[in-house]
Amino acid sequence: MQKLKNDELGRPDLIAYQQIKKLPITLVLDNVRSALNVGSVFRSSDAFRIGRIYLCGITACPPHKEVLKTALGATESVPWTFFDNTLDAVKSLQAEGVKVYAMEQVRNSIPLHLFEPGDSPVAVVFGHEMDGVSQEVIDACDGCLEIVQEGTKHSLNVSVCAGIVCWELHKKLAPLLK
Repeated sequence: MQKLKNDELGRPDLIAYQQIKKLPITLVLDNVRSALNVGSVFRSSDAFRIGRIYLCGITACPPHKEVLKTALGATESVPWTFFDNTLDAVKSLQAEGVKVYAMEQVRNSIPLHLFEPGDSPVAVVFGHEMDGVSQEVIDACDGCLEIVQEGTKHSLNVSVCAGIVCWELHKKLAPLLK
């Protein structure tokens, strides 16, 4: 096996990527404190054709240097919007007909691998690294998703979690765009 060079990967340039149909998914970052995690979420969003990102509360926004460091240019390819308050972002999405799910461990959460997004656009809210998604936001959501874990730790890093969610939703929704 020979490792491929970047120019052999067949990736679109920024202009071509902006013309590609994106998945009807919005990622909402609810007071994510690490700008490095935010940049990583941008990269995963670019990789899996996520439609947009909403950055809320204390979440760092481009052009913050640590966001740009880990995003590696994805802040240019993935549209984003800032909201002072996550609850306002959730209500705005729901007014557009988007089903909003918090990524959180709650009673009666839906295991991510069993989640069927259906035909309507979806949004997934990811929370603060220590506190998770606020209860106020959970209460406003249409449901909660959870990544089933089998180890001794109770959570995943927010950017790792977002990457898993992006991949899982991409697997389910990308074939519908073809």
